[in-house]
Formats: sequence, structure tokens, C-alpha cells
Amino acid sequence: MMTTRIGGALAAAAVLLLAACAPATTDGGPQSTVSVAAPSPSATAPSLPPAPEDPRPEMTWPLTGLDSSGISAAKQDRPALAIKIENSAAARPQENLDKADVVFEEYVEGGISRLVAVFHSNFPESVGPIRSMRPMDKNIMGSFGGPLVFSGAQGRFISAARDSGQLLLAQDVGSYGFYRSSARSAPHNLYGYPAKFQEQASKLSAPREQWAFAYPDETATAQATGKPVSKIDIDMSRYSDPGWRWSASEGVWLRIEAGSPHVTSAGTQLSATNVVILSVTVQYTSNKGGSSVPETIINGQSGDGFLVSGDSMVPIRWSKAGQYKNWELTTTGGDPVSLIPGQTWFELVPNKGVGHSTSIDIS
Repeated sequence: MMTTRIGGALAAAAVLLLAACAPATTDGGPQSTVSVAAPSPSATAPSLPPAPEDPRPEMTWPLTGLDSSGISAAKQDRPALAIKIENSAAARPQENLDKADVVFEEYVEGGISRLVAVFHSNFPESVGPIRSMRPMDKNIMGSFGGPLVFSGAQGRFISAARDSGQLLLAQDVGSYGFYRSSARSAPHNLYGYPAKFQEQASKLSAPREQWAFAYPDETATAQATGKPVSKIDIDMSRYSDPGWRWSASEGVWLRIEAGSPHVTSAGTQLSATNVVILSVTVQYTSNKGGSSVPETIINGQSGDGFLVSGDSMVPIRWSKAGQYKNWELTTTGGDPVSLIPGQTWFELVPNKGVGHSTSIDIS
């Protein structure tokens, strides 16, 4: 049963309408009248509580969604630096990797992984080890709008990236800001200064927001609709098996590598607020003009994945229309997802094309 309540002026109008529609009398007898009492002039509307305060900060960093109020315009307007970081056992621990806003982990030759670390809100003094570019890197980081920083690459890959309009900063192409550390042997000892890289990208602007952030945290997609989880284990190959463990006390995911905490050279364990795990296809490039290497196919592609925000997980779909287009993340029903403000790691896990099985275990 549906009950409709009509209050105030609408109720009075309804009564007057009924009276107007009543049949007229012709015998001159007494007429029926309807009296509607006017509201008392002393009646006042009840006071309403004040509107809740908007939980979104007035100004936010575009890649983390965190509060940027009080930060100088020069820092907020600077470009994001996408720096290629090595992740082999010989390269760990890395320097200042914990300062990156966003990190992508990709599969490369030999089954090892490398990282595309995107720095914007925090430019540490130096980062590394910095290693070579792969053909998918320009497509992974193109939407951030900043330079791609690396040590070198096959000439055909450098040409393709440059021809696409991507600004390249590399030791091989004459860029400055790189140095060799005496603490490690080559090729695992190339480091760089983000401030020097920024100088060479001064004509570029800050990145646009890449995905939606939720305010407050509990309204994020995974928090609102997902299921609780505390453990992530990924098997890309015998040489790459990253994992994440939820720390309720710190409110972040702590990264492990080869079964041990993945720490920086300063001893800080790497962490993330959001872990986005995407199933991707890998194809090997031709060997014309250089050796064949695995390439993660991204442009014009889509696939399945998982979004883990805070202590909850939800299945998602991903797509990327082109090199400079945003990563599109949606629910399986097609609605855009929102993340908790903070650092985000993307795990690009091959689902075919690498000649061996891979796995994703979230519990």
C-alpha cells in the first residue's frame, strides 16, 4: 500500500479544487461552502541543522588526492616525472622509491620486473637505480603529461617514443642530471636528481587528475561495495613474485619482495593506500633493429582486474584508449570507481604471452 501525504498549501489547493468541481444547485437553496483556514501568521518553519562540512580538501594533489593547501604554486604546477626504476635483486634496495605518487610494475625479459615510478607531490634529492626504457613505457605514463626519464634503450624504441611526441630525458640522448654511484657496480649504479630533470621539462605543466578519489575514505568503491582482504600474492615468474600485506595499525598495504619486506636504501618499507592489479597481454617485439623484448599491450586494450583500497577489494574492468588517454577503471557494471586518497601501485600481471603461468591470489 502506498500512502501519499499532501501538506500545507498543496492540501488547501486540493480542497478548493474539489469544491470548484461540485455540481451547482438550481433551486435557490442554501449553497455548500468549504472554508479553509489560513495558516497562523505566528507559525514558523522548524530550523534546519547546518549543512555538513565538505570532506574534500580545498586543494589536492592530482595523483594522490591528498591535501595540497599551503603548497607553493611552483610546486603544484610542476610536471610529473615518470622515472624508469630497476627492480632486480641486484638493484634493491632502491633509493627514495617510497616518495613516488604512483608506481607501475611491468614484466620485462627474463621474467624480472621493472618499475615506472611517477613523482609529482614529492621530489626527493635523488632516485635510482635508473634503467632502460621498454616500448610500453610511453603508453603506461603518457597520460601524466610529463617527461619519461631512463638510462637508454634500443634506438628504434627511442625513435618511436620521440616520434609520438613524448619528451625523453635519458643519459643516452644527452640529458643531464644523472650520476654513477660508487656503492654499486654498473649497470645497477645509475641515479638521478629529480630537480635537474624538472629543469629540462619546464615547459610542461602539472598532470591532470587520473582517476576519482573518495571523500571520506569509506565512500571509496572498494570500501563501500567490496569485501575485506588482508593479503595479496602475485606470481609473474620465478624471478618476480611481489606481495602486499595489510597493516591495520598503519592503514596501508606493505610491500614484500621474494618473501621479505621490500625496503628502500633508508630502510623504509614500501607501502600503498591503493593496489590496482590488472590482467594484461604481453607480446614479444620483432628482432628487426634490435633484440626481441616482451611488450605489455596497452593502447586500445581492455581487461579485468582488481581494485584494493584500504582493507577491501572489488573486481574491476580497465581500458586505455591511447598513449595520452587516462587509464579508465570501472566496476564490472561499467561505473567509474573511486580510490582512497594516497599512493597507488599498479601491478600489470601478464595473463598470456609469456610462455608460463602467472597467478593473482587475494584473500
